[in-house]
Amino acid sequence: MADSDGAPLKKTPLHASHIALGARMVPFGGWDMPVEYSGITAEHMAVRTAAGLFDVSHMGEVEIAGKGALEAVQHMTSNDASKLQVGQIQYSGLTTKEGTFVDDLLVYRFGPSHYLLVINAGNIDKDVPWITARAKEASPDVGIVNSSDRYALIAVQGPKAEEILQTLTAIDLAAIKYYWFAHGEIAGVRGTVSRTGYTGEDGFEVMIPPAMAAKVWDALLAAGQPHGLIPAGLGARDTLRLEAAMRLHGNDIDEQHTVVEADLGWIVGWKKDAFLGRDVLHAQKTNGTDKTMVGIEMVDRAIARHGHPVLHNGQQVGVVTSGTQTPFLKKAIGLAYVPPALKAPGTELEIDIRGRKAKAVVVPLPFYKRPKK
Repeated sequence: MADSDGAPLKKTPLHASHIALGARMVPFGGWDMPVEYSGITAEHMAVRTAAGLFDVSHMGEVEIAGKGALEAVQHMTSNDASKLQVGQIQYSGLTTKEGTFVDDLLVYRFGPSHYLLVINAGNIDKDVPWITARAKEASPDVGIVNSSDRYALIAVQGPKAEEILQTLTAIDLAAIKYYWFAHGEIAGVRGTVSRTGYTGEDGFEVMIPPAMAAKVWDALLAAGQPHGLIPAGLGARDTLRLEAAMRLHGNDIDEQHTVVEADLGWIVGWKKDAFLGRDVLHAQKTNGTDKTMVGIEMVDRAIARHGHPVLHNGQQVGVVTSGTQTPFLKKAIGLAYVPPALKAPGTELEIDIRGRKAKAVVVPLPFYKRPKK
C-alpha cells in the first residue's frame, strides 16, 4: 500500500499483530495503521469502562541532550520546561514566531540535560529539521537525535489499566503521578512507563525497543482479557480524545491558529523570558483575539464534521474543526472556532451541513471528565 503521495506506507513493529487480529487497516500520516478491530463503538466503550490497548509506535521521538539542552527546549516550546523535574512530562506546543502550532508534543525530562520530545507521526519529516534548526539557534553545542526508530510505544488506557499493567511489572504504578514516568521491566522487557494518554482516561504509555514490542503487546492482551481489555484503533482514539476535548493537530490546531486562539493558554509559560511566538501570545492574552475554540453540542439530529461552516444569525462566523457522534456520551459534539462574543455556554449556533442548517449550542469543555477515584 502507498500513501496519497505514492510513497510506500511505513509499518510499526506491531503491524503483523494487527493483521493477525483482523484489524481494518488505513493509511494515516504515512503509516499503515489499524482504524478498528471489533468496531469503534465497542473499542471506545471498553476504554471508558475497562481498558483498551493501542499501538502508538508511529509517533516520533526526538532527543535533545548536552550543554544548553534546556535552553533549546525553552526556545522552541510554549510551556515552561524549566519546571520539569527528572521523571516528569509536560504537554506543550512547538510554536512559530506568530504563536501558531508547528506541532503539539510531550516533553519528557530524562535527565538533568536530557529531554525526549514525542511528536505526531505525520509531522516527523517536517518537525525534525525544524527542531534541529531551532535548537541550534538557542544552543549551538546541543545534541539532537531523531530516535523515532529506537522506540515502540504501546498505550493501555482505561479504569482497569493500572490493575492490568501492574501484573506485568515490578514498577509501583500507583506511585507514578499523572504526567510522570518511571523506568523498569514490563513483561520482562526493559522500558519506560508513563502515566499519559490521549483518551481522557487514566492509563499508561509503555516505551520499549521495537524488537520487543510484540512480546509486550501479547502479554498485555493476555493479562487484560479477564478484565475486559480489547485492542483499539485510531477510530476509537479519535472519538475518545474528542470527548475529552483534546486537540488534534491538523484539525483543531495548526500553523493558522495560535495557542491562545485554541484556548490552550495553560500550556504557555507566561513567565518565560523568550520563546518563539512569545510576543504575539502575550499581546493576545492582553488584548484578546478575533476567534476562540469552543465546544458545541448538536441540538438537531445531525453530526458536525471538520470543515463545516458555523453560522450565527444566518452569517458564517466560524468553522468546525472536529466533530463526531460519541459512543459514551451518546451526543453529537464538536470543536469549532468562533468569535469570542459567542463563546458563552448556551449560545445558539447553526452548522451548515452540506446546505442544511442544523441547530447547535455552545457547551463547556471538556465534554467528558473521568470520574474521580
